[in-house]
Amino acid sequence: MADNVGMEVLVVAAHPDDEVLGCGATLAKHARAGDRVFVQILGEGGTARAGRGKVGVKRVAELQRCAAKAAKVLKVKDLTMSGLPDNRFDGLELLEIVQHVERAIERYQPEVIYTHFWADLNVDHRLTCQAVVTAGRPMGVSAVRRVAAFEVLSSTEWSFGTVGPSFEPNVFERLDEELLEAKVEAMSCYPRELREWPHPRSPEGIEVLARRRGSQCGAGLAEAFTLIREVIL
Repeated sequence: MADNVGMEVLVVAAHPDDEVLGCGATLAKHARAGDRVFVQILGEGGTARAGRGKVGVKRVAELQRCAAKAAKVLKVKDLTMSGLPDNRFDGLELLEIVQHVERAIERYQPEVIYTHFWADLNVDHRLTCQAVVTAGRPMGVSAVRRVAAFEVLSSTEWSFGTVGPSFEPNVFERLDEELLEAKVEAMSCYPRELREWPHPRSPEGIEVLARRRGSQCGAGLAEAFTLIREVIL
């Protein structure tokens, strides 16, 4: 996916840290190949637990700083945070979410978009995917050629098939140790979101998943995706 130098690549994530957990190493690989990487985080994050008062406001500001640090690690060219209510996307009109994504697509003109899996446990993740598929629909003037869904540790695998099909990847991005290290370093920019092993959202959990996905495609390390659509020119 990172073979064509000079591509515009957009990640649309629901919450701060989803962009790292979902495809952080792949973003680093794109940047290393000379592609221009952009990240849009739709949700404010944090307020589902911290509330929307003073504590929540501080938590949102902290997450914004964390996202900016992680973006620097992954060499993201631009980061947009839309500030939608955390874990409350289902209280919004889908059109509102779609319009945020449409503006990002118009601004960055991506050829490749990465976003959440459509049957993820988290409702914000599911609606983000729906919004991306809607905003990136294959009209003739669209620059979007590929849309792929990533997995988010401690969310995607915990649906256990209850909201749709389980995540079964059919696209793999081969990684090396340096790219995996970049992903772990970027995730360390979110210290409150990291957990201790054996929680999947731990440094060890990130490595275990990368090695498991690598073994599925004959590589030592990989990130995995489900292809939503691709236009081959």
